[in-house]
Amino acid sequence: MNKKIQKILLKKNKSKIVSLTAYSKSIAKILDQYVDIILVGDSMANVLYGHKNTHKISLKNIIQHTLSVKLGVKKSLLVVDMPKGTYNNFKSAEKNIKLVINETKCDAVKLENNKKNYKIIEKLTKRKIPVMGHIGYTPQFKKKFKIEGQTRSETLKLLKEAKLIQKAGAFSIVLECLSPHSAKLITRELNIPTIGIGSSFYCDGQILVTDDMLGISGFYPKFVKKYVNLNRIIAKAVKKYSREVKLKKFPKIKNFLNGTKRRK
Repeated sequence: MNKKIQKILLKKNKSKIVSLTAYSKSIAKILDQYVDIILVGDSMANVLYGHKNTHKISLKNIIQHTLSVKLGVKKSLLVVDMPKGTYNNFKSAEKNIKLVINETKCDAVKLENNKKNYKIIEKLTKRKIPVMGHIGYTPQFKKKFKIEGQTRSETLKLLKEAKLIQKAGAFSIVLECLSPHSAKLITRELNIPTIGIGSSFYCDGQILVTDDMLGISGFYPKFVKKYVNLNRIIAKAVKKYSREVKLKKFPKIKNFLNGTKRRK
């Protein structure tokens, strides 16, 4: 088993797991200093490409961004979101996941659960392919957003779902937008770590979309804490740059190349 995955498993019931998303080397290099897991999320569809949902991100997109992210990662576990439609059956799942792993050298992949792909996860893990599960609100399969696990019957269904994913061999599972009660119960009952997003502090760890918590995505649901308003900081810098160019204050002599080596 991958040593990075072993490290994540050892955190169960001991210390919180910190996770964020990245789509480029520059961001990944910063995150790598502070987080346990970096996810190349299909959320890039919304954040980078302006799509209304995550459905249009291609395997090529995911691979390209993962190659960039990989350059900035040294210690964190690098997990890749498999795009919608790339794991409809085991044959296509194995082919596409092997392509991603071989091309990017990532540590693991994440599959959203549609209550049908337990066998796919099981066959993948038997072939030594590390898989992170994902239940609750799964954007690839559910159109309507709602908090899940608000009733006893819903909670028990989610617990069963989580246990089947664990049994299939997943090393961890994302709980998205679950009620605190459901998140607490599932976390307590599972032997593998739970990573929450909008699912309370009862989970073994937390993940957010980095652009959301930095205040540059324009998407701020209740479960996101905006740690800085980077939009405002960037706008201020661009405004200053624009002003200096117009007033001929930039570039100054010290900014001239003067034969010095230019960055490639």
